[in-house]
Amino acid sequence: MEITIPLFSGVLIKIAVDSTHEKKYPTARLQKGFLLVHEGQELAEEGVGFGVPILKRGIQTIFPGSLELISIQKDSIRNVTGVTVKFRMNLEEKIIKPGFESVKNKLLYVTKNLLASLIRRSPPLRGMLTSISNALRAVFGWETTFEEAGFCVDVKMIYTVDSQAGTIDVEVDTANLITYDITEVVVMNEQGARYFNQYRDSGGTFLRGKEIDCWDKVNPEWASFVSETHGLAFTLRQVKGATIYRGRELIGSRLAWSGFGYSFSPAIQRFGYQVRIEKL
Repeated sequence: MEITIPLFSGVLIKIAVDSTHEKKYPTARLQKGFLLVHEGQELAEEGVGFGVPILKRGIQTIFPGSLELISIQKDSIRNVTGVTVKFRMNLEEKIIKPGFESVKNKLLYVTKNLLASLIRRSPPLRGMLTSISNALRAVFGWETTFEEAGFCVDVKMIYTVDSQAGTIDVEVDTANLITYDITEVVVMNEQGARYFNQYRDSGGTFLRGKEIDCWDKVNPEWASFVSETHGLAFTLRQVKGATIYRGRELIGSRLAWSGFGYSFSPAIQRFGYQVRIEKL
């Protein structure tokens, strides 16, 4: 089942109950959120879309594998659509060599997760560590896959889409997470890196292409990713109790995303923000 919501001329967003069929990228196994479409062309590439939860249990990261539609409500007078879903959080990233089972070495995954955390938190080391990671993948023929994590919990997401304003209000219900050893909640808002190749913010920062690093803190009041090709932008604002990170990665057929993540403690039982989509 797919829910499609028009915004303005030639622009719509869509979310599917099962969006894990596309095999172009390793993240195809993940359940997607709202994907942006312009003139019939989907702009998400490898990105997971708007309003997608990710959970951290220490250094372990849990991703959504499926989605259950709870309700959809349409107000044609106000041009507003409400969508409530539950993401089933049950997958984690693994390494696989084609033709073989995924690697089972626990120490390897502990090391990989620690390096991933270091890459995000230590900009001076990113280039070197990324090069090492890419070299190891090439030498051993490793690829990324996503498999059952041996852990499962549902996260309810409430979306309110104002088609006239071009906004998506996102609310995350994390009331039950504190009892599952969750240490951090991240809500991702991503579209494709080849399309959204510019970053700008209210502090005057403007970055293009490779100038945008993979995971940097956003300090100004608002920030946007811009698509020159399609004349579109999506913007997020600061929300009390959360930290915004920006990122963009474009590596062959493995990574192709641009976007933001809100990071916050599971002690915040309800968290909300707004995505604004605009034509330039």
